[in-house]
Amino acid sequence: MTKSAVLHRHLATDFLVMERAEGNYIIIDDGQKIFDASGGAAVGCIGWGNTRVAEAINKQILAAPYCSTIFYTTRVQEELCRMLVDSTDGHMSRAYIVNSGQYPPPALGSLSRNLMLSKPHRTRFISRERSYHGITLGALAVGGHKFRRANFEPLLMKNVSQVSPCFEYRGKGPRESDEEYVQRLAKELDDEFQRVGPETVCAFIAEPIVGAALGCVPPVHGYFKAVHEICQKYGALLILDEVMCGMGRTGTLHAWEQEGVVPDIQTIGKALGGGYQPIAGLLANHRVIGAIERGTSSFVHGHTYQGHPAGCAAALEVQRIIKENSLLQNVQTLGEKLSAGLKKELSDHPNVGNIRGRGFFWGIEFVADKESSAPFPAEAHVAMDICALGLKKQYGINVYPGAGTVDGARGDHIIVSPPYNVTDDDVEMAVGLNGSRHAADEEARAEVDVLNSRLDKTTQLTKKIQACLGRLEETGKSVRDVAGPLTGETKRLQVLGNNIESVVTAIERLRQPADSKNDEEQIIRMGPEKAGLSNYLASIKRLTKALGDMKASNLRSTQQTVSELQRLVKAGNTQLESTFDKILRNETPRSIEPLHFITKNKSFPTLLQTALTPLGLINQFVSGLHRRQSDGSGGADPSPVAKIYSEIRSQYLALSLVNLASASTNTAKKKNPDAIYRAGTNGINMYAQAMEGLFLAEYENICSIFTRDDWGPIFQATCQASLLELGRALRELNNHIKQHMNTDCYLAYEIVEIISSLSNNLESRTGELKSSLAGFLKPVRETAKSSLAELLEDTKRRAMALVQLPLDGAPIPLVSETMQRLQSMVDFLRPLSSIMVSLGDGGWKSTAASRGAVGDVIPSLSSFDIGADGKDIFAHYCTDTIEALLGALETRARSLLAQRKPAIGVFLANSVCIIDRMIQDSELAPLLEGRRVQMLDGWRKKAAMVYTETCKDLSVHLFDVIHTSRGQRPTSGGGVTDSSAILKGMSSKDKESIKAKFAAFNAAFDDMCARHRQYSMEREVRQKFAKDMQNMIEPLYIRFWDRYHEVDKGKGKYVKYDKAAIAGIFQSLY
Repeated sequence: MTKSAVLHRHLATDFLVMERAEGNYIIIDDGQKIFDASGGAAVGCIGWGNTRVAEAINKQILAAPYCSTIFYTTRVQEELCRMLVDSTDGHMSRAYIVNSGQYPPPALGSLSRNLMLSKPHRTRFISRERSYHGITLGALAVGGHKFRRANFEPLLMKNVSQVSPCFEYRGKGPRESDEEYVQRLAKELDDEFQRVGPETVCAFIAEPIVGAALGCVPPVHGYFKAVHEICQKYGALLILDEVMCGMGRTGTLHAWEQEGVVPDIQTIGKALGGGYQPIAGLLANHRVIGAIERGTSSFVHGHTYQGHPAGCAAALEVQRIIKENSLLQNVQTLGEKLSAGLKKELSDHPNVGNIRGRGFFWGIEFVADKESSAPFPAEAHVAMDICALGLKKQYGINVYPGAGTVDGARGDHIIVSPPYNVTDDDVEMAVGLNGSRHAADEEARAEVDVLNSRLDKTTQLTKKIQACLGRLEETGKSVRDVAGPLTGETKRLQVLGNNIESVVTAIERLRQPADSKNDEEQIIRMGPEKAGLSNYLASIKRLTKALGDMKASNLRSTQQTVSELQRLVKAGNTQLESTFDKILRNETPRSIEPLHFITKNKSFPTLLQTALTPLGLINQFVSGLHRRQSDGSGGADPSPVAKIYSEIRSQYLALSLVNLASASTNTAKKKNPDAIYRAGTNGINMYAQAMEGLFLAEYENICSIFTRDDWGPIFQATCQASLLELGRALRELNNHIKQHMNTDCYLAYEIVEIISSLSNNLESRTGELKSSLAGFLKPVRETAKSSLAELLEDTKRRAMALVQLPLDGAPIPLVSETMQRLQSMVDFLRPLSSIMVSLGDGGWKSTAASRGAVGDVIPSLSSFDIGADGKDIFAHYCTDTIEALLGALETRARSLLAQRKPAIGVFLANSVCIIDRMIQDSELAPLLEGRRVQMLDGWRKKAAMVYTETCKDLSVHLFDVIHTSRGQRPTSGGGVTDSSAILKGMSSKDKESIKAKFAAFNAAFDDMCARHRQYSMEREVRQKFAKDMQNMIEPLYIRFWDRYHEVDKGKGKYVKYDKAAIAGIFQSLY
C-alpha cells in the first residue's frame, strides 16, 4: 500500500479503509462488514446511507451551498434553530450552529463573558475532574482529563478549577447512601465557590452523562438539582455539555430533561446531524439572551462556517426522521434490553468491573481485579485491544474505546452506543444473546475432537500392522499361506482395471467440450449482435452445461479447461448484460412530455415488441443463472439485468415527471396571499395523471420482460426515484398549506383525493406502491384532518381578537370570509366526507384529537362516496363553525359596544342576515336545510331583543299611570274615546304630567328614529327592526293619543304626532 499522505491520529498504524456504509454496517475495502455498535463516536443515530438526508443536503447545496453569516441567514438555519428551541418546551431562547463539537466550548466562554460584561470580576470557571469537553485549547482548559491536557498544560487558562465527578462506582463510599453522596459532592462544590470567591465564578460546566472520559457515567439522583441550586445561590451559570450524550442518545432529546433541571447554556453535537454533515451547536436560555439584548445586542463570536446551510439541512432532516419514526421511543424500549443483555452476558466476568449508562449510551469498565476494582496498567492498552479484536472478521463489531477512567491515565472502558434505528436482532447480536459465536466455537471444538479421535485410531492401527509384520518375519510362513490373500488382491486389481477403463471413457466424454471450446469461443467473441441472439444464447448454455459437468467430475486434469470455460461463460454473461443495456438505452428516450399524452388522450408509450423479445430472452437466461448461483432462492439481491433495467427506466420516469413536480409546487404560490384556493388550479392533478399513465406503461414493460416473481421488486425499484420526488413535492405543498391554512386548506383536501385515487388505481392494476404512496400522503392527510379544528379555533380566535367594532353596527369581513370558507369546502365534499367520517362527528372540536394517529393508510375509493353520514357530519361542522363565530362576535360586541346596546343588536342581526344569505345562495342550502332555520332564528330573536330594548324604555312614557293608580282608567277600544271629556275630569297637575309625557316621548321617539336611520343595516334587518318597533310602540301611542291628544287643543305644542303622522314615520323607517 502506498504511504499515506494523511496526518492520522497515529502515524505507525495501518488504518482499515472504509469503502462505504449501509444501514448500520461499515464495509471496508476487502468486503468485510462491521456492525457499527458505537455509531462511530456516538455519532450515528439513523444508520448510514439514508436517501432522504442525502436528498436534503443535495437540494441545499444546489440552492445555497454557503452563507456568510455576517451578512445573511438562510431559511434552513432558521428552521433548524426554531426546531431546537421549540424542542426545549420554551426553556431555551436561541441556538448557535457551528461545524464541529470542538467549537461550542470556546463559544461558551465567549457567550458567558458577553453575559457577564456588567460583572467584569466573574472570570473563573469550575468544571469536574476526568471530564472532557474537546481538544481545542479552550475546551482542554475547562476539561479535567489529565492525559489529554498533559502536553498543553503550559498553554492552558489558569482561571479554571475542578471538583470531583459524580461517579458512583468509584466515588461513592461503601456505606454511603445516594443522598449522602450528593450532599458530599454539593458541599465540595460549594466549598470551591467559597475558596475562589463566589463573586468571581462565571459558570460551572459538566456533562449530564460523562461520555468518552469516564464511559457513560450517569449522575446519582438529585445531583444536578443540588448543583443547580448552588449555581443559582451564587449567581453563576449552569452549563451542560451534551455534545456526546444529547440529541436523543439517552432516550430523551436533551439529557437534562431526565435530571429535573434546565441549564443556562447547553452544547449539542454528534447525533444532531447523525454524521451526515459536520455540525454542532449550543442553546442559550432567556436569561442569557435577555441580558445580551438589554446590553449591546451583540454576540462577539463567529466562524467562517457557522450556520453552514448543508449542515443545517442534514441536521434538520435527521431530526425530522427521528421524530417521524418515533426513534426516541425505540431508544427507550431497546435501551432497556441492551442494558439487560450487557449485564446478563458480562456482569459475572472476572474482568468487568461495572456496566452503566442510559438509553443507547452504555459503558463497560474493565478491571484487573474485580474485588478491589484495581485497573489494568495503562501500558496494557486493554480497551484499545478489545476494540481492535472486535474489528477482526470473526467478530465484525465496532465499539468505542476509552482510557484514563480511574485517574486520567489508568483505567479502561468501552462504549456501546448504537444508532437509534437498531432492531431487537441487532441488540441481541451486539451483546451476544443470539449465541451465534458460541455456536461457532462449539462447532470448531467438536471438529477438533473428531480429528483427535481419528488420529488416535490411526496410531493404534499402525501399531497393529507393525506387530503383524513382525510376526510374519519371525514365523517364516510358507508361500502357500500367503497365496490366498494374493489371489484376492489380483481379483481386486482386475476390477480396478475395469474401473479405469470406465474412467478413461468418461474423461474422453468430458474432453469433448474442451475440443469444441474454440468453436464456442468464436461465437462468444462475435457477440450477440453478429452471432445472432438465439445462436449466442444456445452457445453460452452449452458452455454453462459443460462447465457444470467438468466441475462435478472434480478431475485434476480438467482444471485448466474449467478455468477457460469459466472465463468464456463470464465473458458471455457480461456481453449479454451489455447487450441488454444497449437495447434498453436505444429504446428509452431521455424523457417524454406527459402533457402531450394526457391532453390528447393518448396511451403512454411502452417498449416496442422488437425490443421486448430480445430483452425477455436475455433476462430469462441471466436471471435463471443468477437464481442458480444464489442456491435457487435468488436472495434479496436482484439480478444484473434487473438492476440495469431499473436504473435506466427509473431515470426516464424521473426526468419525464420532474417538470410536473415543480409545476405542482410552483402553482401553489400566489400573487395575492389572501386569495382562496380554487379546485383544480394546482398542478397536482396533472402530475398524478402523468405518474399513473407512466407507471402503468412501465409495469406493462416489466411484465413482458421479467418473470412474475420479479414484477413487484423491479417495479418498486424503477418507480422509487419518481416516488421520492413526489414525496418531496408533497412535503413542500404541505408546508405551504400549513403556512396558508385559512386560504389553502382546500388544497390539502384535493391532494388527499387525488393521491388516494392514484394509489388505489395503481394498486388495483399492479398490486404495488400503496404503502409508499400512503407514507408520502400521510403528512398532508394529517394536515387536512387538523385543519378542521384549526380553522374552527382560528375563527373564534380572530373574533375574540377584535379590538373595535363599527359603532353603526355594520357587518365585518370576518363573517363573509368564514362563510366563503364553508362555501369553498362544498367543492371538496368528496375528500372531506372521507376525512370527517374518519374523525367522527364532532372530532374537530379537539385539536389534539384531530391530530391523532392517522396511520400510513390510503382510504379506499368507496370512502370518497358522499354518503348520508358524510353530509350530516359536514353539516354539523358548518353549524358548529357558525355557532362559534356568532358566539364569539356576541361576546366581543357586548364588551366593545357596551354603551350602545342597539348597535349590538344591529351587528348581530347583520351577521345573521349575511350568513343566511350566503347559505341560501350556495350549495350549502340543501346541506343545511332544516338546521339553518332552527339555528339562525334563535340568533335573530336574540338580536331583536337587544335592539328593541330601547322601545321598552320609550314605551314607559305612554303608560297611563294617572288613571291606573286612581282606579278610574278610561275604557280602551270598542268605541270612540272622548279626549276632551277625559281631560275635563283631570286636575291641572295631571294635565301637566300628560304634557310632560308627550314631550318626553317626542324627544325619545325622534332620537330613536334618527339613530335607526344612522345604523348600517342590511335591508332585511332594517325592515325587520322597523316592523318590531312599530308593533311595540304604535298601539301604545294610539291609545295614549286617543285619550289625551286634546291636552294642547290641537296646537301641536305637546302632541307632535297624530295617528297618521306617526304611522308615516314608522313607514319611513322600513
